[in-house]
Amino acid sequence: MKKILIIGIGAGDPNYLTVQAIDALNAADVFFVMDKGPAKDKLVALRKEICARFIKHDDYRIVEATSPERRRDEGLDYKEAVDELNRDKQRVFERLIEEELSDGQCGAFLVWGDPSLYDSTIRILDSILAEGRLPFDFEVIPGISSVQALAAKHRVPLNFIGKPVSITTGRRLAEDGFPQDAQSAVVMLDAQNAYAQLAGEELDIYWGAYVGTPDEILMSGRLEDVKDEIVRVRAEAREANGWIMDTYLLRKRGVKD
Repeated sequence: MKKILIIGIGAGDPNYLTVQAIDALNAADVFFVMDKGPAKDKLVALRKEICARFIKHDDYRIVEATSPERRRDEGLDYKEAVDELNRDKQRVFERLIEEELSDGQCGAFLVWGDPSLYDSTIRILDSILAEGRLPFDFEVIPGISSVQALAAKHRVPLNFIGKPVSITTGRRLAEDGFPQDAQSAVVMLDAQNAYAQLAGEELDIYWGAYVGTPDEILMSGRLEDVKDEIVRVRAEAREANGWIMDTYLLRKRGVKD
C-alpha cells in the first residue's frame, strides 16, 4: 500500500516546523512539489531548503510538477473556478502518486502553513480515494499557520476573553462586512484590499505580508489611520516580488478584555 503524508511546513520560517513534521519528512521517500511559475520560485526553494536542512539521509527524491492555475474569466463563479482548479490538480496528483511512487513507498506534499486552513490537498486526496481507482493511505501533519504567526509577530491574541473570533476571506468581508457577533476577524485571501471598505468603523488592523520569510512586512494601527499606507505598501511589495501573500486581523476598538 502506498502512503501519503500531507505535511504542514508552517508560514515561511523553517524554524516553524514541528518535531512531528520533521519526523514525517524523514519518513518520506518522494516529495511532490507543485511549481507555480517563476514569480513563486521562492516557495519551491523553501521546500527544498527544508528538506536539505531537516532530512537526515540522502535517500529521497523531489518530484516537481506544474501546478494548474485558477481561471479568472470575467463573470466566472468563484466556487466553480475553484472546483475546476481542484479537478485539474486531482489529475496531477493522481499521476504523481501512480507514476512516481512504488507500492510500499511513502510520498509527501509539503503544504504552506497548515493543511486544514484554506488548502485543498486533503479534499483532493479524498476525491481520489472516493473514485476507488488508486488506493493509498494518507496522514495529515499540522503546521503553524499564517494566522498564528501573524498574531505572534504582532504580540496580540486573536480573541478577546470569552469572545468569538471569525476566520474569513477578503471576498466575504467585501460582500458581508465585518462578521456579525464577532469582535475579532482574521481575513485571508484578500486580493482587493477589502479592509479599506470598512473605513469609518472603529477597528484596529494587524497586517502582515510574507510572514515568517525574509521579505516579511508588518503594519498595525487604527484602521482609518493606516489603511491607505497598507494599500500602498502592499502594491509595492506585489510589484517587487511578483506575488503577495498577506493576512490580517481586525479587532473592534473599545472592547474590554
